[in-house]
Amino acid sequence: MPDRPRSYLVVVDDTPESRVALRFAARRAAKNDGRVSLLHVIPPTDFIQWGGVQEVIEAEAQEKAEALLSAVAEEVGAETGVRPSFSVRHGKPADEVLKAVTADGDLQLLVLGAAPNGAPGPLVAFFSGEAAGQLPCPVLIVPGGLDEDAIARLV
Repeated sequence: MPDRPRSYLVVVDDTPESRVALRFAARRAAKNDGRVSLLHVIPPTDFIQWGGVQEVIEAEAQEKAEALLSAVAEEVGAETGVRPSFSVRHGKPADEVLKAVTADGDLQLLVLGAAPNGAPGPLVAFFSGEAAGQLPCPVLIVPGGLDEDAIARLV
């Protein structure tokens, strides 16, 4: 049975540390004949009394998420030569990432970016603490302060 390509799941949002984690994962995938999957989670909106307004807000969030992932997928495709798969989930971010990790039997690594200063971020805290023992794959925490040279040296 041939080996399957290494699969790296990157949680993408609009933070700089997410982009650093993405560049790291893309370069590592390119070097190891792997593939990258992208995930963006839209947190639940506060309840709005008028349902039509809430539907518009949720539709706008979905469009924004798809545009972000599409743009990021282009960057990863240019880096790796393979356009990544991507998905948008709705719910509590930690819960949705855990569901995505558990559902992907080919996943080799969950890649998260840590904030360059202060607290590392809620997903990093959750997956390196409370959920660490439940995961079917390792978690790679990429420091958000890495520059291009550092990423090149590390992959």
